[in-house]
Amino acid sequence: MLAYVWLWYSPDLMALKQWASQASHHPVVIIGVMVIMAVTLAIGLPGSIGLWLIAPFYPPMIATAMLTLSSVVGALGAYQIAARAGRNWAPSGLTLKVMDMLEQRSDLITQCALRILPGFPHSVINFAAGLRSISLKTYLLAATLGLAVKWAVYSSAIYGTLEAIEEEDALQFDVVLPLIALALLLLIGAWFRRRVEAARKA
Repeated sequence: MLAYVWLWYSPDLMALKQWASQASHHPVVIIGVMVIMAVTLAIGLPGSIGLWLIAPFYPPMIATAMLTLSSVVGALGAYQIAARAGRNWAPSGLTLKVMDMLEQRSDLITQCALRILPGFPHSVINFAAGLRSISLKTYLLAATLGLAVKWAVYSSAIYGTLEAIEEEDALQFDVVLPLIALALLLLIGAWFRRRVEAARKA
């Protein structure tokens, strides 16, 4: 992240920054980045590259909408792939644990929590949900709500931080607030993880 900030605001690369800013708003680029993110999530690869190709270039509200749409489409694709695989797929490790969790509790709140809290790979949630064939309507609603919250925090933090660096004013309230929210999410995620591990050992 530090290297990214340095490259983005280096005086030697201002021409590159201007070109990237202009290119990022071209419709083909926008659609291309969103499609790449959706496809990578659908086949189980991390879609976080989409975050770094979208969040720095667009205001948080627009970036959140783009990231959420891409992620939900990718989540639907992964769900369908796993549902079609069915009994031919014998998962293990974290995917099997999430499958067992979703078999016992697949309500909207639980799924939203899994989406919002850091530390739970979205591909695992997507494939586990498809293999267990949980309600698609609840699954998509939880993915939309949970990912919208998560992407809103990340987008605001990245965009606000880069703007603050450019304006040389890093102590703005709208910059600090998303960073505090992100820190809280990380702390809650770590606490939730420890609870799950403790319950499993018990």
